[in-house]
Amino acid sequence: MDNLISTVLNWVGIIVAGLFVLLLLKMTFFTVSNQTVKIIERFGKYKKTARAVLNIKIPLVDSVRATPSLQVLQHVVTVDTITKDKVSVKVAVAVQYQVIEGQEADAVYKLSNPEPQIETFVFDVVRSQVTTQTLDEVFNSKSDIANAVNNELTADMAAFGYRILRSPVTEIDPEASVKQAMNKINAAQREREAATAQGEAEKTLRVLQAEGQRDSDKLKGEGIALQRAEIVKGLTNSIEELKKSYPGASEEAIMNMLMMNQWLEALTAIGAKSGATTIFVPASPQGMTDFRQQIMEGLVGSVKGAAKS
Repeated sequence: MDNLISTVLNWVGIIVAGLFVLLLLKMTFFTVSNQTVKIIERFGKYKKTARAVLNIKIPLVDSVRATPSLQVLQHVVTVDTITKDKVSVKVAVAVQYQVIEGQEADAVYKLSNPEPQIETFVFDVVRSQVTTQTLDEVFNSKSDIANAVNNELTADMAAFGYRILRSPVTEIDPEASVKQAMNKINAAQREREAATAQGEAEKTLRVLQAEGQRDSDKLKGEGIALQRAEIVKGLTNSIEELKKSYPGASEEAIMNMLMMNQWLEALTAIGAKSGATTIFVPASPQGMTDFRQQIMEGLVGSVKGAAKS
């Protein structure tokens, strides 16, 4: 019985000793995640900064004070202020920052919570900038405001172990009544631009139509000129053929024969047109002679005009 109790006690002692060793090892060895560090204190004072490898600390002597992140963080600060022309406006600035590598202890001990300090600096810079500008100037100087905020924060936060990466102005929001007025102005501007664009389009169309009409008239004139040239050429050939057929005929007789032939062809063409079934001609011989003379004079005038063209 005594042996059994002794054996049990031995096993209990071994188990307790093993647990104690495991606990001691756990308290001695520790790891650090990527993009973080651990601030180690010894007896309440800063000892070292543990980085992303296997680390050792003395149990019950060393302790982890904080685990600051090395990732880029963002804090959006909204500032209520008034412009030079008395417009209430909200300006939002997105401050992107991170702990400076090698200055993690400063970030923990000097300014463990940087956001209130960042807000203070942003408030001061934005108000000093906006109150000296009109609303239109504020909209046009977003980059200037962002640069001023970034420069101020960079200089002041570096002493606390923080790097300022960017501080863009993400929003400028004027009061509701001003936004309504701005929307009306923008709508009117868009209507003016649309009207201008339509006017330009109509002007362009008129120009194109005029150019098209000019080209059409040019082609039509060229066609008429070619037609007249062909008429002259045809009459010239006809005169030559008549001269060959009637060697002794005078030029006046040849012209009379040619004009009469053209007159008869014209009468035939008129009669061939749809709906033209009756042709009125003079009844007396003298009237027919005068009628023939008028037609011949008209044909001669046409030929002369074609020849000049």
